[in-house]
Amino acid sequence: MPQTLRPENEDQLLDAVNWALSRKIPLNVFGLGSKSSLGQAVSVEQGLDMSALSGILSYEPSELVLTAKAGTPLHEIQSALSEHNQSMAFEPVDLSVILNGKEPSNEADGTVGGMIAAGFAGPRRIRQGGVRDHVLGFRAISGRAELFKSGGKVMKNVTGFDLSKLMAGSMGTLAVMSEVTIKVLPVPEKSRTVLVQGLDEPVAIAAMRAAVNSPHEVSAAAHLPQSVAARSGVDLVAGSGAAVTAVRVEGPGASVETRCASLRKLLAPFGELEELHSQRSARFWAEVRDASFWRTTPPDTTIWRLSVPPSRGAHIAAAITRECGAEALFDWGGGLIWLALPDSRHKIVRAALDEQDGHATLIRASDSIRTTVPAFHPPSPSLAALSRRVKSAFDPHGILNPGRLYPTDAA
Repeated sequence: MPQTLRPENEDQLLDAVNWALSRKIPLNVFGLGSKSSLGQAVSVEQGLDMSALSGILSYEPSELVLTAKAGTPLHEIQSALSEHNQSMAFEPVDLSVILNGKEPSNEADGTVGGMIAAGFAGPRRIRQGGVRDHVLGFRAISGRAELFKSGGKVMKNVTGFDLSKLMAGSMGTLAVMSEVTIKVLPVPEKSRTVLVQGLDEPVAIAAMRAAVNSPHEVSAAAHLPQSVAARSGVDLVAGSGAAVTAVRVEGPGASVETRCASLRKLLAPFGELEELHSQRSARFWAEVRDASFWRTTPPDTTIWRLSVPPSRGAHIAAAITRECGAEALFDWGGGLIWLALPDSRHKIVRAALDEQDGHATLIRASDSIRTTVPAFHPPSPSLAALSRRVKSAFDPHGILNPGRLYPTDAA
C-alpha cells in the first residue's frame, strides 16, 4: 500500500502532483474524509491528504472577504465568522450527517476546499445563490503539475475567466486547490418561519411558489410529508401529526415581523398556520439543510438529491413514489427533492427526470451500488464531450480523482 502524501505547503503540493504526473500514478485527493463515500466508488491506492494545508490566511470582516488554505476545517472558519456575526450565506450542507451518521450541529465537518469541490448549498440558495456564487478566487495545481490562480481577494477585482464556477462541484477532478477566497455576509438579525399544516404535495408546491414569488423576500421554502415531519427535533413540526410546509423570512427585526404578518395573510387560505422563532427556526432549517431526518435509517437506505423545475417537483416525486415507495423532502420551493429509497432504483429515478431538464445525484449508497450506478446524472452526449475536453485541458493524464465524477473519466 503506497504511503499517503501529505503536503504541508503549496510547494510540497506542487512536488507531489509533479511526482504523480511523472509516474502516471492516479491520486485520491481528500481533506478530512467527510465526503469520501460521495461520488463514484473508485479504487485509487495513492492518497493525497490535503488536511495539513490548513489555516485562515486573512479575514477582513468590514470587506466581507475571507481567504484560507484549502484544507482548513469548516468549523474553524465558521467559528471565526461567528465572532463577527457573519456566515457563509449559502448555508453549506453537512453531508456527514447522512453519510456518516453524525449528530446534527451548527459546526460542519469537512474542509473549505472540499465544500467548494462538492458544491452543495442549503435552503438559502433560492435567495443567495450556490457555493460557486460565493467563491471569489483560488490558487490550485492542475493535473499538468502547473500552479495557477483565478479571481481575486476583493469582490471588485474579480476579472477574467471565472474558473471558480468550474471548480465548484468538480470533486477534485480538474485541479487541487491550495488556497480559496470566499465572500461572507452578516448573519440575519431575526429569523421567523411560517408553517402551513396538512397540505399534499401539489398544494404545498403552489403555496411555496406563491410565497417565493411574493414581495416578502422569502429566504427558504420547504415541504415535509407527514412521515418525514414526524422525525423532526422541533416539537411544533413533529407534533403536528400532519405534513408541514415551511416558509422563512430573515433580516432586521421590524422588517421580519412585518413580512411574516404579510406571509401569514398570504398563506392562510392554504391551511392551519404555526410559527417558529429564533432557535426553533434555526434548528428546523438545519434539519432540512442536511436532510438529517434519515440520519438513523438503515444503512442500506439509498438517498438521492434531485434538482428539478419547481413546478414539476410534485409530479416527479409522485411518479417515483408510486413505483418504489420512496420518502421525499422538498426544498428550494420545490426545486430540490431529497429521496430515501429501500435500494438504488436508479432506472426509476432517472426515468422520472426524462425530458424534465433536471438531474439526480446519488448521495448515499452501498459501495456495491456506487460501483455500478452512476452517482452523478449521466450528461448528454454534447455535454459529455465538453466535459472531456475540460478534463483534458486541466488533467490530460487523468491523475486527479479519476472516475470520481463519471466512470468514463477514469484513467
